[in-house]
Amino acid sequence: MGTAGETMVEAVVWDIGRVLVEFDLAGIYHDAIPDPAERARFVTEVVTEEWHLQHDLGVSFAEMVAARTSEFPQHADLIARYASHWLDSLPGPVPGTHDLVARLAARAVPQYAITNFGADAWALFQPTFPVLDHMREIVVSGIEKRAKPGEEIFHLAARRFGHDPAAMLFVDDNAANIATARRLGWQVHHFAGAAALEAALAAEGLL
Repeated sequence: MGTAGETMVEAVVWDIGRVLVEFDLAGIYHDAIPDPAERARFVTEVVTEEWHLQHDLGVSFAEMVAARTSEFPQHADLIARYASHWLDSLPGPVPGTHDLVARLAARAVPQYAITNFGADAWALFQPTFPVLDHMREIVVSGIEKRAKPGEEIFHLAARRFGHDPAAMLFVDDNAANIATARRLGWQVHHFAGAAALEAALAAEGLL
């Protein structure tokens, strides 16, 4: 927890990737590259998480695939699969967190999200994930062209959500994102599993 106890938490703000949904780029290539070692090498050297961050910042699938294909023309078909099979990188819910969202909703706790997610990927993903319907608003990095752990997306979210940062509990698995939120006065929970988060929410009187 961050500044828990100093101000009552009145809203919960969720990260999405690796908090509400599992994320694994290698899933895109499970069938196309059957050998696990070769698949791991491909997502370390060609379609990497570092390269993918461009999408979170607003670069389109089409631009990214074209540029990467020019660098690795021998992998053109596999690089194209990054866009066409994107949803295969999101294998399913993170265990336990959807139940917490539902329980908070049942108690009418306001819930929001700040996510690093590209606009094209978000358009594919959001309709497949009904737990997001519990969020009153979601700030998406690829739409806003600003991403965590930068401060701008947190300032934008605080304005949109309409709560003082000190009255919002921000939940994220990334230490850098947690550090920014804490520095800006948000209450924070560094996510490492649903059980610890459940205890933290209970301690705040939210469950």
